[in-house]
Amino acid sequence: MPAGFTWFIGDLSVFAHVCSSLGGRIVYGTLADRLGVKPVLIAGLLIQALALATYLLVSQLGEFYALAVIFGSAYGGVMPLYAVLARENFPLKMMGTVIGGTAMAGSLGMATGPIAGGLIYDTFASYAWLYIGAWGMGLGAFLMALSFRPFPKARAAPVPA
Repeated sequence: MPAGFTWFIGDLSVFAHVCSSLGGRIVYGTLADRLGVKPVLIAGLLIQALALATYLLVSQLGEFYALAVIFGSAYGGVMPLYAVLARENFPLKMMGTVIGGTAMAGSLGMATGPIAGGLIYDTFASYAWLYIGAWGMGLGAFLMALSFRPFPKARAAPVPA
C-alpha cells in the first residue's frame, strides 16, 4: 500500500469512498436540479480528476480518508447525471442506444481498470503511474464534457397553407 498503509486501512478507504458516493448522488442531483446538469457534471468530473492527482501527495491517514470522501462523492454524484444529460440532449428514439453505450463504456472501464492498475503496479512497483493515468483520463472526460454540444432538435415540417 502507498505511504505504508495496511490493506485494512485501504479497505476502510474504499468503504469511505462507497459511502460518500451515496451522499454524492443526493448532493450532486440537488445541485443539478438548481444549476443545470451540464455545469454540475463538468464540476464533478474536474473534482474527480483533481482528487486522483492529489493521491500522489497523500502521506497521512486522515488525508487519505478525506480524499476518498471527496473522490467518492464526486464519483457517485456524476454517475446519475449521465442519464439526465442524455435525456435532455438526445431524441427519445435514440435513448436506448445512448444510455446503453454510456453504460457499456462505464462497465468496460470498471472491468478493465483493476486489471490495468494491477499491471501498472506490477510493472513499476508504485501506484504513481496508476494515479497519473487515471488523472489523465479524468481530465480527458472533463474536457470532453466541456466540448459536448446537444444533438440538434428536429424542426417541425412546415404545414402548407
